[in-house]
Amino acid sequence: MRYRTVDLVTIATLAVALGVTFWVWGKAYGGISALAVFSFPPSVGVLAGPWLLAGVVGGLIVRRPGAALVTELAAAAVSALVPGGTEWGLGVLASGLVQGLGAELVLALFLYRRFSLGVAVLAGAGAGAFGSVYEWFAYWEGVFSGTDRLIHLGLFALSGAVVAGAGGWLLVRALARAGVLDAFGPGRELHERTAV
Repeated sequence: MRYRTVDLVTIATLAVALGVTFWVWGKAYGGISALAVFSFPPSVGVLAGPWLLAGVVGGLIVRRPGAALVTELAAAAVSALVPGGTEWGLGVLASGLVQGLGAELVLALFLYRRFSLGVAVLAGAGAGAFGSVYEWFAYWEGVFSGTDRLIHLGLFALSGAVVAGAGGWLLVRALARAGVLDAFGPGRELHERTAV
């Protein structure tokens, strides 16, 4: 379970690529979320999935304790440090920490040995659930009722499951097919399947 140099380089590379993606999504989020907030504030949870992607993808590729958490946190840091930053400033670091922890705990439950679509979906949902609870206090304190919180939690977890979980799993498979993950479990598994 020790980290190799290639693991650390990959986490850094994913953090930069997905951190810039987070930043871009943050710019689009302002206009889209305004419609959701105007109609029903808890519905913004459905827009969270793209921000949960780094932890799931990092965990599925590197497959070592802490990889999901560190990748999500590092990507959040990149999004905050891109020129112009985010409207949430360095507060995104707390979001990255909490969301990464949600994905990390799911992978830990499977002892970092199962990386199926189902596990990826659960990791995305875990990241979403943790992210939602954090946002109740960081951004929505006094705005959501008890029912609103549950709806926000459900939509946040659903977005995490679909976008970060299933989407992240498909992204990892695509990267493995492209040959860029040959040094990692997904690349080796692909070669084993095609060799049979």
